[in-house]
Amino acid sequence: MELVAIIIALALIEYIVFSFLVGMARGKYGISAPAVTGDPIFERYYRVQENTLELLIYFIPGMVMFAYYIRPDVAVGLGVVFIIGRALYFKGYIADPKSRSFGFMLSFFPSFLLVLGGLCGALWRFF
Repeated sequence: MELVAIIIALALIEYIVFSFLVGMARGKYGISAPAVTGDPIFERYYRVQENTLELLIYFIPGMVMFAYYIRPDVAVGLGVVFIIGRALYFKGYIADPKSRSFGFMLSFFPSFLLVLGGLCGALWRFF
């Protein structure tokens, strides 16, 4: 389970980096808090941060459930794909929002599989 904790920590650090980059973009593009609009490039940074937060809400519990009920090594593999997917999503979205799809899929589907697998594993043990 240590590797599961490491992957979760790395995913959270990735999110912290995205948050820091949003703060830097605020300064660079002159967007004072609490505003979240005003410059299209800033808005891309902000959307990456918000979308990542939306996925973390089910990625993290999904990792824990999958690791506990199914297999920690598979959970770790899916977690690595998630982190890589988020990095590609960031790169693609900042360059051109239309090119974010691949990175999104590489992070959405592992998250979904983790939750689904965790649910199936819990149901299997329950019944």
